[in-house]
Amino acid sequence: MSGILWNLLFFLVALGVLIAVHEYGHFWVARRCGVKVERFSIGFGKAIWQKIGKDGTEYTLAMIPLGGYVKMLDGRVDDIPLGEEPRAFNNRPLWQRSAIVAAGPIANFLFAIVAYWMVMVIGVPAVKPVVGDVAQHSIAANAGIEPGMELTAVSGIQTRDWESVNLQLISHIGDDEMTLSVKPDDNAAYSIDKSLDLATWSFDPESQSALRTLGITPFTPAISTTIAQVVEGSAAERAGLKRGDALQSIDGTPVTDWTSVVEVVRAHPEQAIDLGVKRNGENMTLSLVPDSREQGELKIGYAGFSPEVAAWPESYQFTLQYGPLAAIPAAMDKTWQVVVLTAEMIKKLFTGDVAVKNLSGPISIAKGAGMTADFGLVYFLGFLALISVNLGIINLLPLPVLDGGHLLFFGIEAVTRRPVSEKVQDIGYRVGSAIIVVLMAVAIFNDVARL
Repeated sequence: MSGILWNLLFFLVALGVLIAVHEYGHFWVARRCGVKVERFSIGFGKAIWQKIGKDGTEYTLAMIPLGGYVKMLDGRVDDIPLGEEPRAFNNRPLWQRSAIVAAGPIANFLFAIVAYWMVMVIGVPAVKPVVGDVAQHSIAANAGIEPGMELTAVSGIQTRDWESVNLQLISHIGDDEMTLSVKPDDNAAYSIDKSLDLATWSFDPESQSALRTLGITPFTPAISTTIAQVVEGSAAERAGLKRGDALQSIDGTPVTDWTSVVEVVRAHPEQAIDLGVKRNGENMTLSLVPDSREQGELKIGYAGFSPEVAAWPESYQFTLQYGPLAAIPAAMDKTWQVVVLTAEMIKKLFTGDVAVKNLSGPISIAKGAGMTADFGLVYFLGFLALISVNLGIINLLPLPVLDGGHLLFFGIEAVTRRPVSEKVQDIGYRVGSAIIVVLMAVAIFNDVARL
């Protein structure tokens, strides 16, 4: 329950910040264009806080924090007081109306730049994207990717860490080919390009790793079969396992690596396993009965112990950090990459290259907000930047209920020299609303299915 409340709290924080940024964009430009703003509301429904500003605008915080709006004086829906005609939105020049509508998404993009700038100035611990292993006959192996190589770019986009690599790999879903730039080893001062044939590449982003489906396993320090930690009250503690125990066998089969230990434990929930252990030079056999945990529709075993792991090589570790000035173009570049990726994913959603089941809704966003808040400020800021870009892109879609739909009508007005008829706009709003409702229903259904 505490986890749900934590996720909900930071979901509301994230949503409140991003809605406020978006609506403030509309508000700020409207005021600069001389339009009278009657209400600035964060949320819908009954007001829980209100204040009339010196500018005459009513500032409102409402009970349902799932949106917001800026209500402007508009002759199409209001009776305009005598003398206030020039301050009505519908009476402003076309370019001003367009600027006011576009200001919301633009504010989201600007916020993302600021958030990424803060992340880059604060700095994030990172490791170089060095290949640990390559599966035989895989797409990566066929392209000549080998263990020890460092991935420096994906199709020309620099990748300094694994996050950047994954971001760029996902953007190639549905493509026929991709180029990976790699350094042959840690000491090399040059990169070479490897072309990957993606004709047979397909994976589910929700359950599979883009890297592993290409055949690439990231480098990780060596993992021993010696136990480093036993969780209090766990199945491992009940079995008598202790820190420093070296696992020798499972049900009589010699243990060669930690992966095999994990696989056997996961495959035997609530079933006894005989572990051969060496403790202080003495061999013994202990009976372990893993606890059962649910993972989707499956039950998996959980023991509650972890292995000793070697330290990361110093040459592989670094802090991804920039000075205040250098962080500005870096943050702009990062935001642009996310904009391009989001736009590509939306396009591929409509072309069928990305499955509809990958749509995410408020539940997934809430979980993401809570998880990143757990990791720290910089990760939460990165999450806010990512969602802000997505909010900006989605609002620019040419659906009449969104900012993009209004801009579409303004574009038609610019060409025809007359406003789109109210009848056509009304039909557009109805169709747009229906599409939004369907997409939200699918997204929420996908969220619930992932629980």
